[in-house]
Amino acid sequence: MKYAALAVLTAGVLLLLAPFGAGRSSNGSAGARGFNGTDVMFLQMMLPHQGQAVKVARLARRHPVRPEVRTLAAAIETTQRGEARRIMERLRAWERPQRAPSDAHAAHGGVVPETTDAEIEALDRTPADRFERAFLNLLIAHQDDAVQLARMETGRGQDAWTRQLARTVDRSRSAQITRMLALVGQG
Repeated sequence: MKYAALAVLTAGVLLLLAPFGAGRSSNGSAGARGFNGTDVMFLQMMLPHQGQAVKVARLARRHPVRPEVRTLAAAIETTQRGEARRIMERLRAWERPQRAPSDAHAAHGGVVPETTDAEIEALDRTPADRFERAFLNLLIAHQDDAVQLARMETGRGQDAWTRQLARTVDRSRSAQITRMLALVGQG
């Protein structure tokens, strides 16, 4: 049983760490004009969202959590930092800002779904005996926001690379949510 759980966790971590395949160029046809406003908006919204996920995931380094939670948090941090680098490259290639003005996406459903700094700070102050459950619950909600953003992109985006990123985000974050829900149930 112990080895089966380790195999499942390892497979899940590999899924989280390999969203695009190693060595593949992230730019693809980045210079082409085959993108639309949804593509740009998705990438601009994902950057701060990923930064928030990294902040949350890092909290597992200095708080008492089970080893499988710590491993999952490390995989999330690594995956999202890599995605953020590729997103920044894509936006630069399109000559678009990495962040849109705060009101730029009001016509597209409002503000970026976010985990606020106050929520992250509150989580950091959570007593040790309640930290892991609070950590998982906050991260589940945060990753669900990423799934919703990804589904917006796959529904209306035009750029093939960005749509592939969105499909990868949807699959990987959904797998993370499933794993975290299981961990909450075991805790």
